[in-house]
Amino acid sequence: MDIRFVKRDVLKEKPDQKHLGFGKYMTDYMFVMDWTKEDGWKDARIVPEGPISLEPACVTLHYAQETFEGMKAYRTAEGKIQLFRPEMNAKRMINSNARLCMPEFPVDMFVEAVKALVKVEADWVPSEPETSLYIRPFMFATEAALGVHMASAYKFMIICCPVGAYYAEGINPVKILVEDELVRAVKGGTGFTKCGGNYAGSILGQVKAEKLGYSQVLWLDGEHRKYVEEVGTMNIMFKIAGEIYTAPIEGTVLPGVTRDSMIHLLRDWGYKVNETRLSVDDLMKAGHDGTLEEVFGTGTAAVISPVGELRYKDDVVTINDFKIGELTQKLYDTLTGIQWGKLPDKYGWTVPVE
Repeated sequence: MDIRFVKRDVLKEKPDQKHLGFGKYMTDYMFVMDWTKEDGWKDARIVPEGPISLEPACVTLHYAQETFEGMKAYRTAEGKIQLFRPEMNAKRMINSNARLCMPEFPVDMFVEAVKALVKVEADWVPSEPETSLYIRPFMFATEAALGVHMASAYKFMIICCPVGAYYAEGINPVKILVEDELVRAVKGGTGFTKCGGNYAGSILGQVKAEKLGYSQVLWLDGEHRKYVEEVGTMNIMFKIAGEIYTAPIEGTVLPGVTRDSMIHLLRDWGYKVNETRLSVDDLMKAGHDGTLEEVFGTGTAAVISPVGELRYKDDVVTINDFKIGELTQKLYDTLTGIQWGKLPDKYGWTVPVE
């Protein structure tokens, strides 16, 4: 791609790396590229980060035709910068776009755009332990015309922000509420896509959970409200009697990059990973009879999040005495070790930004 660069007059002041939080501080620049029905993708550019102008009739504002991705850039101890499996994010966005009738942004262009922006923003990639540069590629319709239809114009953008730990609790166990009234996704819907509507629809459950003192919601399947699927911002895995259980990728669960990476690691270590439906009743039974040994969420933002308590209706179980499990810790240490370059990458997952 020929990427045009527009230099910023005055660079932003960088935040304290020890107090980054998550998603608070945007970097100096953003990547932008436009698509029209007539010309396809055109005018790739890196420009100063700032507001964008939209017509009030922009179809995305009315019909939510948008998708996004979440990924990170990591600084190694040697000062080098690397990405983690960016091609998986690119392919997932292609699948999300296809479901929402949006144009495909090719894998090679996606990875090139991410690399180009991260290279420009190299000084923003933090070096403090547990920190990284969060990368948010997203696409949305820009046509100004009311009416539900595939739009004639779209914009692909990437913004970045340096981040610390996703949860204030850090790697400590969190409490999760099983939602038994609302549903997140159904087969044939958009549950497998990364689109804003999925997250907007989950906020009510999150609010309900927080009022009861829980950090996140564990969603059940939309058809039977019986099988555990995923947490609002993460896939989730259960270690029961020495085996791993996680919901299958059948159209209602996001195919997480971290999820896939964890499954690779677990199977390499000899664990049996069951990608199968697990009923909430069986899960709670395992919690009470002691066979539920560990529970952990997986996702790009949090990496891995141990679960110390599950509540379903009026039934509550505590997992592993509300301590992080041995396997959960090993998974976290191994995956982050690969991401930050502390451990060898035998899978070829890391991609240098040079």
